[in-house]
Amino acid sequence: MDRPRGGVIWKRNEEEPRPFTRAILFLYPLVMSSAPRRPVIGITIGDAAGIGPEIVLRSLDDATLRRSARCVVIGDAEFLSKTAKQLSFNFDLVEIGVNDPPSVEVLDLANLPSQFNIGVDAAVTGRASAENIIAAVDLWREGKIDAVCTAPISKKAISLGGYDFPGHTEFLASLTSTEEFRMSFFAGGLRTVLLSTHLPILAAIDLVRTENIVKLIRFTDRELSKLLARKVRIAVAGLNPHASEAGMFGDQEARELVPAIEACRSEGIDVTGPYSPDTIFLRGFNGEFDGVVALYHDQATIAVKSLSFGSGVNVTLGLPLIRTSVDHGTAFDIAGKGVADASSMTAAIKLAAELVASSQRNAEFC
Repeated sequence: MDRPRGGVIWKRNEEEPRPFTRAILFLYPLVMSSAPRRPVIGITIGDAAGIGPEIVLRSLDDATLRRSARCVVIGDAEFLSKTAKQLSFNFDLVEIGVNDPPSVEVLDLANLPSQFNIGVDAAVTGRASAENIIAAVDLWREGKIDAVCTAPISKKAISLGGYDFPGHTEFLASLTSTEEFRMSFFAGGLRTVLLSTHLPILAAIDLVRTENIVKLIRFTDRELSKLLARKVRIAVAGLNPHASEAGMFGDQEARELVPAIEACRSEGIDVTGPYSPDTIFLRGFNGEFDGVVALYHDQATIAVKSLSFGSGVNVTLGLPLIRTSVDHGTAFDIAGKGVADASSMTAAIKLAAELVASSQRNAEFC
């Protein structure tokens, strides 16, 4: 195979059909050694009309990162090759199964046309991004990768492509038949777990009920204890300004949150609160708590992006697989311009590798 530096891959016969097929998963088995090995991370390129392919390749241009984890990129090889050449990245892309450490393996789904519009929602790119996710789960299920790291998708585009999910979290839960799962964000010392995700604010507030908070605290305790391999300290953010200031600015804290916290403490869970939401995330970031329960999407993400924009990582808790992702969207406005910041993608790949290594050590200890 002719593999010039900075570009990849095989030439495709353009007269042949280019169907999405999972059969390719069986054609190029990964060589798995029983000896100690680097974690194997499957990386989906996200929506190809956005910055996903660029930030994936930009992250993998770091030779140190490629040495720390064996990375398998999942997407359209021809488009990845074109992008790599345009941006002059200094590594080769090779077919999956060619275990050549300086290179990056690609599972070629051949699911994009040779020409499509950049920076817009479209069925063709939405469908391809969904197919990449499906293929990643298949690779994990067959034991060929240890974790999945995802570049951003467009919720509108995957809907146009025929996949009715509000985002990665729900899509992956469906693919793995997972009933209890949560979106979380890791940023420095802060780990925040969300009660709700993409909901109108009034609908999100309506979910702040004692029974829901009890379930979330129990879930957070179980999942973070599993990841960190120790008993964890959990804080619960209040809903209202200053956590209602003893009832002056609302009653959800006294009516819904305090009973939930007391019930969980009686079960032996180390949880306290509710705390004023304008300071508790900083306290978590500084290491005072192992996890902070957030009551709605932007309560968590404003804190994460203010404290650690570009290095925060989205982690889906509760799945049978490790899944990390960036803390931002497709950035259609800068797609194709070669100016995207890959720091969150790099952090997501590194965290996936760290979580795999930690889970392997925990398994050996057990």
